[in-house]
This record gives sequence, C-alpha cells and structure tokens, in this order.
Amino acid sequence: MSRVLITGANKGIGFEAARRLVAAGHTVYVGSRDVERGRRAAAEIGTVAVQLDITDDGSVNAAVAAIEADGGLDVLVNNAGIQTEMGADGTVLGAAELTADMMRETFETNVFGTVRVLHAFLPLLEKSDAPVVVNVSSGLASLRRITTEGDTAYQYPGVAYPASKTAVNALTIQYAKAFPGIRINSVEPGYTRTDLNNNLGRQTVQEAAEIIVRMAQIGVDGPTGGYFDINGELPW
Repeated sequence: MSRVLITGANKGIGFEAARRLVAAGHTVYVGSRDVERGRRAAAEIGTVAVQLDITDDGSVNAAVAAIEADGGLDVLVNNAGIQTEMGADGTVLGAAELTADMMRETFETNVFGTVRVLHAFLPLLEKSDAPVVVNVSSGLASLRRITTEGDTAYQYPGVAYPASKTAVNALTIQYAKAFPGIRINSVEPGYTRTDLNNNLGRQTVQEAAEIIVRMAQIGVDGPTGGYFDINGELPW
C-alpha cells in the first residue's frame, strides 16, 4: 500500500479521491490550506490531515517535514487549484477583461504552487520504490481541443485558467523526462460540480475522482509523461 498526499483535499474532487484511496487501503494525507477544515475532512474518512498552502514556502516545507517524519511519500496528487475568472453566476471573464493581476493570481496557485510542491517533495518521492505524481489538469489545457470548433473546450472564453493548465501539462512532460523513475502524468477529471466552478459542472465528484484514483495507483510499468481522462489518452 502507498502513502499518498493530495493537495486541496478537504473538499470536492480531492476529498473524494482521498476517500476512495483510503477505502482501497492506502495511507492518505489530506492537504488543506485551512487547518480546521482539513482536520474535519480527514476525520470523516479516517485519515491524516496536513496543513498545506501551496503558495507558501514555509507551509510546504513544514508539510514535507511532517510527512517525512511519518514514513515518507509514494504518491503526490497536485489537485489544489483556482479559477478566478469565473463569477458566482457562472459568467466567465474573457480576453477583453483579462488583467495581468488575474493571470498572476491564477498562475501563483495553479502553476507556481504546483512547482513549489513538486520541488519540495521530489526528494521524498525518489526514496520510494514506486513513486507517482498525478497533476490534475483540465480539458481546457488541450491546445487541440480549444482550437477545434464544435469541441466544448472551444466555447470557453476564459484565458487564465486554460493557460495555467496548459502550463501544468508542460510541467508534466518536462518533469517526466527529467525523472524517468517516477510515473508523472496529467489527468482531466471532467467538468464537475465543485466550488471551483460554483457547482455548475455536469458530473459528480465521484465520476471525476475515478481518473485520479486510477492514475494514483499505477505501478512501475505504468505510463509516464501522458495526459489522460477516464476514456484514455488526450491530445495535447
């Protein structure tokens, strides 16, 4: 059984993935920016909470120390993310409304936060016999999909969120090449009813978590440097 850290796991898809992995017998660390919410979520599924704000070096380093002291890490799921361009009513700000501040805020969590966590936890992962990284991406990250008329991703007008997830996909490719001993992949959970999109998605967190749970449990012969949804590999 593996030791798994999921960032942003106190609710939504991250929480459901944590619940499923605990049920499968794994030790799961529920990463949460808010300490109390993390504790409540971990208690609900019988696992361990770790305070983790992926935008803060001190928080990330403290999480590394805590998990290392508890026995190490086999699987890292980079799930925490934000979508600042979507309003409470589901309205998405497009290119005309995009500001540098909006782009910066989005990238600070979705890209720089992911890099911060990867950099900090790679030494622990390299000590594992079967290390895995799952980067939670989006269908909006696919350049082919957002340039294909008729594809649902083509219709999305926002800029910051898709660009941040395309960057995450590039991270996946480059880290996979740099660390061939670690299985590193991006996954697309699908448009899911969560707080990220004000619960406007089409599918449940149970459906969305399936690809995360599946890829978190791949073995040493599993794929790496890929981009997947529940039906298989996706176009970059």
